Amino acid sequence: MATRGGQRPGAGRKPVEFDLVELEKLCSLQCTNEELAAWFNCSVRTIELYSKKPGFSEVMTRGRAKGRISVRRAQMKLLEAGNATMGVWLGKQLLGQRDVTPIELTGAQGNPLEISLEVIDAILTGKKKS
Repeated sequence: MATRGGQRPGAGRKPVEFDLVELEKLCSLQCTNEELAAWFNCSVRTIELYSKKPGFSEVMTRGRAKGRISVRRAQMKLLEAGNATMGVWLGKQLLGQRDVTPIELTGAQGNPLEISLEVIDAILTGKKKS
């Protein structure tokens, strides 16, 4: 007979029982391991150890994926309702769009500014061009 925490049969802490349906719901809310541990009244280490087990890990992964889908759905509703800020943000996140601010430099009397590697080296070393 296997013992858990000592010589006496049944010694030691009993294994934590996890309701996998509840676990999936909590993971869909993007709960952290700390929050899961508090909910199931166990240590964070226990959650981390169990999350390495295939069945437990699959439930957590599926729950977190459902949560991300739910957030994306809510964001798309905001976009469809005409929220321009959400449109810009989603464009940056999903489409790789970015804000570009062009910078134009002009020299004396509006002439083009001439920059060469020698000028940059002089600026960096603190020397003036003669």
